[in-house]
Amino acid sequence: MLTDYQSLFQIRLANYDDIDSIMTITREAFQKYKELAGVERVEALEETSEDVRHDIDTKIVLIAFSDREPVGSVRVEILPDRTALLTRFAVKVTSQNNGIGKSIMNLVDRIMIKKNVKRIQLYTGSKITSLIRFYYGRGFYIESTDTSRGYVRAKLVKEY
Repeated sequence: MLTDYQSLFQIRLANYDDIDSIMTITREAFQKYKELAGVERVEALEETSEDVRHDIDTKIVLIAFSDREPVGSVRVEILPDRTALLTRFAVKVTSQNNGIGKSIMNLVDRIMIKKNVKRIQLYTGSKITSLIRFYYGRGFYIESTDTSRGYVRAKLVKEY
C-alpha cells in the first residue's frame, strides 16, 4: 500500500503551536553558531516566545519536519521596497547535511519569486566556512562585511 511510502519530510507555515519547537531548534543551531563564530552574544539565543509569536504575525515563518519531528525553521520579512531579509535560519544539529536546509531555502526562493521579491539578504559569520559554502551553493554572494557585533559578519545577497 502506498501510504507506507508517504514523504517523511514536510515544510509549512508555522503557527502558534510551533513556537516552542521553533525556539528549541533556533537555540540549538545558534548555540553552535555562537561557538563556531567565537562570539560572546548572539541575539537569537535571547529571544522570547513573544518574539517568535510576533514574527509569526508579521513575517513568513516556515517550519520543517522530518518523520513528524520539527527539525528546521526560517523567518523572512518582505520589506516595502520588494526586498526581503532572511533571519533565524536554523536546522537541528542532528538533522544537518541531509537536505533539509536546502529544501527550506528552495521553498523560500519559490515564495519570494511568487511574491515578486527582487532580492533577499541575510547576515552570517564570515569565518564559518560551512555556512558561507551553503549560501554560495544556493546562489548568494557576499556584498559586504561588518564588525558591528564584535565579529566579522557577512551580508549575503541573492537576486531573483
